[in-house]
Amino acid sequence: MTELLFQKKPYAREVDAHVTGQTPEGAILVDASVFYPTGGGQPGDSGRVSWDGGSVGIATAVKAEGGQVALVPTEPVALPKPGMVIHQTIDWERRHAHMRIHTALHLLSVVIPLGVTGGSISEARGRLDFDMPDAPEDKPGLEATLNELIVRDLPVTEDWITEAELDANPSLVKTMSVQPPRGAGRIRLIRIGEGTAQVDLQPCGGTHVARTSEIGTVRLGKIEKKGRRNRRVYLHLSA
Repeated sequence: MTELLFQKKPYAREVDAHVTGQTPEGAILVDASVFYPTGGGQPGDSGRVSWDGGSVGIATAVKAEGGQVALVPTEPVALPKPGMVIHQTIDWERRHAHMRIHTALHLLSVVIPLGVTGGSISEARGRLDFDMPDAPEDKPGLEATLNELIVRDLPVTEDWITEAELDANPSLVKTMSVQPPRGAGRIRLIRIGEGTAQVDLQPCGGTHVARTSEIGTVRLGKIEKKGRRNRRVYLHLSA
């Protein structure tokens, strides 16, 4: 199993790790990863790894069997062998944009308190699909409320609960089609705000900024009809 350093240290840009093997497709398996693997609508991190005698770009990271993270090279080169130490460096600007968008989408689910049917994240924008039969009447008002939450500079922290505790609190799960991964015995929660100022708490395995003010100003983009009861809401970073 790979140690998920991107969760423990989301602001880490470089780390050393040991190679544990390769996938049949030629990706590098590691015992610890600063690269976030594709999942939950968030793209895998890109960057570079180097070792004594070589280096290669990393196009993305993906999940592999047994709770491992696999780093996918950008080109076919001779890869480091199991046991070797590699130095991982992520594309920080891209990752940080993902962190800002991901946290903003959590807040979007606060200002639009409806079931979430899907979502995705990129460097400049993200979107959530909602169980929303009719488009919202006051889009400017939603955008203003969202930015008001952002400028409150609320702390973003993680917590953990057991699977049994999640079963006892099913309302924590906002996504209608995807459930948090199970099997490890614990579920990671992302909390925005604290005490009486808490505005959101939901299961999530992604990376987030430490405080909402780091997101910056956002604007709501198109709201598309994607089915009888489904609306897709786009969110853009202003800078």
